[in-house]
Amino acid sequence: MDVRAQIQADLTAAMKARDSARVAVLRAALAAIANAEAVASDSRVSLTAPAGSTEVARRELTEADVLAVVEREHVELLAAAEERDGLGLPDDAVEMREQAAVLASYLA
Repeated sequence: MDVRAQIQADLTAAMKARDSARVAVLRAALAAIANAEAVASDSRVSLTAPAGSTEVARRELTEADVLAVVEREHVELLAAAEERDGLGLPDDAVEMREQAAVLASYLA
């Protein structure tokens, strides 16, 4: 099973288990993957174009691309945890490290 499908399956399981912390981090990861698939839009949008004619196909991400997105999210969470520690917010830092640990399981 590819990483994206595994995250989606784990999200469903976390929702059924009512594990809100895990649900939040998995949803964020899937959103980051979806954002990576988006194609940059042209800023010159025609207001007279028929509906639907300006839609663009999304990029197809390889497994390596998906892993890179998950890795980036993991690194960002760890950096945010370090920042929270520096601000004297250890509880927030612990929460972010726990979220990073969820994503780390897909990188191993």
